[in-house]
Amino acid sequence: MEKTPENIVIPNHIAIILDGNGRWAKKRGLPRSIGHKEGCIAVEKTVEDAARLGVKYLTVYGFSTENWKRSKDEIGALMKLFRYYMVRLLKVAKSNNVRVKMIGDKERFDRDIIEGINKLVEETKGNTGLTFVIAINYGGRDEIVRATKKIMRDTTLGKIQWEDMSEDLFASYLDTNTIPDPDLLIRTSGELRLSNYLLWQLAYTELYVADCYWPDFNLNEMKKAIAAYNSRDRRFGGVK
Repeated sequence: MEKTPENIVIPNHIAIILDGNGRWAKKRGLPRSIGHKEGCIAVEKTVEDAARLGVKYLTVYGFSTENWKRSKDEIGALMKLFRYYMVRLLKVAKSNNVRVKMIGDKERFDRDIIEGINKLVEETKGNTGLTFVIAINYGGRDEIVRATKKIMRDTTLGKIQWEDMSEDLFASYLDTNTIPDPDLLIRTSGELRLSNYLLWQLAYTELYVADCYWPDFNLNEMKKAIAAYNSRDRRFGGVK
């Protein structure tokens, strides 16, 4: 495990918005596709770093519901990267005892990508270290709408009654029903918005914004975010 000061608390669950791949590439006069490729490499390193630090859950925003609005060429390049890095990620997961989970609506992807996702999840389900959660074709509003549809269906079928509804019951219908809410959200590239990410789950999460673009994110940047997290006085809405 990576050494940290004895009084530093490692967040149980870190969520990350991987922002700035395109701008990283543009700054260097490179195609956006190169930025996305470097971003994938940064994801691999971050998974390994988080596992060594003792983080229990790491959730990254891999592909949002809004990303389908990008150009066909860019979407095609991203799908090609998905196919390639799903194979690499399986090796990284196995060598670091990492369990992989997916959230979002995967049914919009091509069949071979869906099969690759299923293989990643199935072949790592027995691992006992870090749980690495990838949000793909994911949007916070879409997740809430999908959960609401399931609740309406189960109410119609008589499985639940309207008076049974609670926050815990509602959360059990979300994609993240087996995952604790994030303790820390990191967003790279200096942007100050949630971008439709984990809208329900981030209610009491500490936010940290890194100035670097995602491909430049590294262990040092993660440690800075964790140090900032440790400097916060978390009261969860209570009065001190």
